[in-house]
Amino acid sequence: MSTSERTLRWKGIAGAVVPAMNIISRITVEGGQNIPKTGPFILAPCHYSAIDPVIMGLAVWKSGRVPRFMAKASLFRVPVMGSILRWLGQVPVEREGKERAVAPLQAAQKLAAAGQGIIIYPEGSLTRDPEMWPMRGKTGAVRMALDANMPLIPAAHWGTQVLMPRYSGKIRFFPRTPIRVLIGEPLDMSRFEGKPRDQKLLAEATDYLMAEIARLQSVLRGEPAPEKRWNPADHGQTETGAFR
Repeated sequence: MSTSERTLRWKGIAGAVVPAMNIISRITVEGGQNIPKTGPFILAPCHYSAIDPVIMGLAVWKSGRVPRFMAKASLFRVPVMGSILRWLGQVPVEREGKERAVAPLQAAQKLAAAGQGIIIYPEGSLTRDPEMWPMRGKTGAVRMALDANMPLIPAAHWGTQVLMPRYSGKIRFFPRTPIRVLIGEPLDMSRFEGKPRDQKLLAEATDYLMAEIARLQSVLRGEPAPEKRWNPADHGQTETGAFR
């Protein structure tokens, strides 16, 4: 799919989604200039509501780029859904089997070669933190950024928990929900470059990323973020699925 064709398709989607979202929400994007106008990038936002991808997709679109997400390959094998994902140019990644370890790197290399950006949720699922601060991250986003030399951009938002509360599946249609999106500057990853990509280095780089995401969210919330990220394992929680 050519870049112009992909952009044309997203214009059609935006033409339907933007007016609908403007009816139920009031989205403000700050720091949109930090998303490069051309070339590859990885945008890593917080995640605490099922409607977050719609909000971040709109934020990227308003910043002048086509939104693209990384999705597990199994979704592409679901009838209808798979066709829609491919039609929109989303990126499949295998999470099981022998391809699991190399799939993110392969995806990153393809994106870098094509000059495309992608949105990756480094937490891997909705945060388990009861106060909805970013929880412990996974290493996929920083690994991709380092391996493919792609800018890694942290982002946060606040307000989607009102529009669609975590795990509720219900949207609040009235009154309009104010939502602020804050996109940070690309992270300085120089101290992690040129070193063995072992688990210790990747964990340190991921902690750095998650701390920046939490910092951005603290600006939006007007309160300090916890010094330590929530770890589901420390609280007897699984990392996926609804919880109470």
